[in-house]
Amino acid sequence: MNLCLLFGGKTYEHEISIVSAIALKKLFSHLHFFIFLDDNHHFYLIPANKMQSKLFSSKDYKKEKQIHPKEGGFFYKTLWGEKCLDFSVILNLIHGFDGEDGVIASLLEFYNIPYIGPRNPACVLSCDKELTKLYAKSRGIQTLDYKILYKGDTLNGVDYPVIIKPARLGSSLGIAIAKHQTELEYAIEQAFEYDEKVLIEPFFKNIKEYNLAGYKAKDGMHFSFIEEPQKQEILDFEKKYLDFARTQNAKEAAIDETLKQSLQEAFKKIYENCFEGALIRCDFFFKDSIIYLNEINPIPGSMANYLFYDFSKDLQNLAQNLPIQKNLKISYEFLHKIHFAKGK
Repeated sequence: MNLCLLFGGKTYEHEISIVSAIALKKLFSHLHFFIFLDDNHHFYLIPANKMQSKLFSSKDYKKEKQIHPKEGGFFYKTLWGEKCLDFSVILNLIHGFDGEDGVIASLLEFYNIPYIGPRNPACVLSCDKELTKLYAKSRGIQTLDYKILYKGDTLNGVDYPVIIKPARLGSSLGIAIAKHQTELEYAIEQAFEYDEKVLIEPFFKNIKEYNLAGYKAKDGMHFSFIEEPQKQEILDFEKKYLDFARTQNAKEAAIDETLKQSLQEAFKKIYENCFEGALIRCDFFFKDSIIYLNEINPIPGSMANYLFYDFSKDLQNLAQNLPIQKNLKISYEFLHKIHFAKGK
């Protein structure tokens, strides 16, 4: 598998995407192609031996070869014209805007470039936490009750404690718990710094949480093992940030087979007929014997490699089972009929 990592993006999670790319570079020492998308939407080809955080923080990446997408791949200029990068598939590793909102998915499909990652419709549903809840319920998966707040709205009838989240942001950025009115007002103001839409849910201390990743190939679903993340009140940004740099296996949750199968079945309902072509991670709550979807991570930190016993094999399997884009041919048959009918 001749894999190319695409990372960066114009997103609050830009630096986290860089950390993910560096982590996977350590995991796959044979990788040669790294495409960096900067905050001006310029693409750069980064040599493998320069994949270090300082290259990006110092802006020295701008000294590297600039490339651009065209039909079939990414190209760079030569003395004799242009040359296409020799990779077989792109791994979309851009977290947040650009990568998870459908922008990059649309660009890659427009230019017919093979890629691992969520397609545009899946991005739309998983990028917005409200749409994710509506989608999950349509698939028969429970979610916690919630309220949506926009700037200028008045919020009434809050039962504390609650958790406040920017509706279209990941990596635990802007998330806070409020146990009284003053904390709520501050948390909402903080969340609005990231997004004009805020989601508010009840907060349950010590609620059981389980993370499960997976993908679909021709022979069916492939699941990772299930992790029960270690956390205090919430999995805050600092702890979650470490997830993006993880290359060592997490600890498998000690749960019975019935719960394991129930979580896998819930994951399958979320994934099928929507997320084909992507390796995603679903975070579930388990309360009063009921499974609730917390969120969908369409491009999880470091691709959730730490949840797989043989991540390289699974990634290669997915790369060989990507959706085939329909090759639509325009025949102009309708225009020919009009032309014939009018005698022109």
